[in-house]
Amino acid sequence: MTAASCPSCGRPLDLHNRHVRFTLPDPVLDAPGKETAPGTWMSHGNARDSVMMQVPNVGAFVRALLPIKLTDGHTITFGVWLAVDPRELRSVFAVWWEPEYRDLRLTGWLANAIPPWGMLAAPVGTVVRDPDETPYCDRSEDPQLDRVLRDEWPHDLVLTATGQV
Repeated sequence: MTAASCPSCGRPLDLHNRHVRFTLPDPVLDAPGKETAPGTWMSHGNARDSVMMQVPNVGAFVRALLPIKLTDGHTITFGVWLAVDPRELRSVFAVWWEPEYRDLRLTGWLANAIPPWGMLAAPVGTVVRDPDETPYCDRSEDPQLDRVLRDEWPHDLVLTATGQV
């Protein structure tokens, strides 16, 4: 049985509502030792499962979701890392698994380049939409990121850039 095809781009429909999770923040990928550098702290046993991390001489990072609307009502959601002020990490950790989490608002900078736009280090703010999910990127003072968050994008542009062929 073959998957239904999209009338707009011809790709299987199951490629359209995708979740793409970055394992590491881009600055950590470029650091010596990456996430195993001495003194690195992660909220869980490895980078893939962690929602927070701090890497010496690189920075502090928190997970967020970056949904991008595709035409015809589809969405691709990137599980990104945000670079945050290291002084805020302790307070974020303190509320992450508590009822107060629902009121958490973060401001930081994208720590992953998002295909096809890039936008690494673009400022972004988050909001918790569901207390059982990671915060969502919600707004940006960067005109390009704000447009990416608000506009609808052609399937071919985004799926090709992400390798979702």
